[in-house]
Amino acid sequence: MNRLTSSVIISTYNRPSYLERVVSGYLGQTLPPDEIIIADDGSTESTAAVISNFQKAARTPVRHVWHEDLGFRLAAIRNRAIAASSGDYLIFADDDAVPSAQFVEDHLRYAEKGFFIQGHRVMLGSAISSTFVMNEGYFMNVALLSVAGKAGNALNALRPPFPVIRRSQSLKAIRGCNMSFFRSDLIEVNGFNEDFTGWGKEDSELVVRLYRKGIWRKDLKFRACCFHLHHDNYDRGNLERNINLLEAAQKDNTIYCRNGVDKYLI
Repeated sequence: MNRLTSSVIISTYNRPSYLERVVSGYLGQTLPPDEIIIADDGSTESTAAVISNFQKAARTPVRHVWHEDLGFRLAAIRNRAIAASSGDYLIFADDDAVPSAQFVEDHLRYAEKGFFIQGHRVMLGSAISSTFVMNEGYFMNVALLSVAGKAGNALNALRPPFPVIRRSQSLKAIRGCNMSFFRSDLIEVNGFNEDFTGWGKEDSELVVRLYRKGIWRKDLKFRACCFHLHHDNYDRGNLERNINLLEAAQKDNTIYCRNGVDKYLI
């Protein structure tokens, strides 16, 4: 069987210093992705300059997908990135989530038809976030996180001989910063629902439709870990509205959303 080709899709908005470390983490993988796509929700030129530097120097293709800043439109910019992607398998990340060194290799190794992968993260404190990079080895990272008072979920960074894998159709702890999908599955449900604007729940609504299609969740623990850099919370003014949209999706039989990725596909 031929190896799956992979696209890493990194969403970003005006965090160039964080984005630089995240992209560097993907370029230093044990198994680099076939391409990196920056899904840019309307950032300014400082972000474009960081991406341009990578495009000039990196051996892995780095693509920049941008749309105008009209507020938090994560679903829309991710759909644009999906349409621009060429990989069989899409790994979603954010500009505040530095990947462990084997992140891409882990996602691809445990990819399985009929499933998407939900990975886990370690939450970094503000002091560590200002300088954290993935070059000390995971034992040192765990020690640093413990000092930061994050010892509980710092254990996610460990790599015992075997991972813990759980299969379910749960909506608990769906986190778009560390998920992966077969591209064909996303196209079949028409990607993210762009009715979701503002922070929250667009990833959960996508999963509801995937479950209805017959796709299951594969929770992958002690592999494919990322390190979440500290930042202020997003404005959650639209969260109640987005929760209502999610609840409506759970009550109907929709698999293919109306306002999705199809408008960007050639």
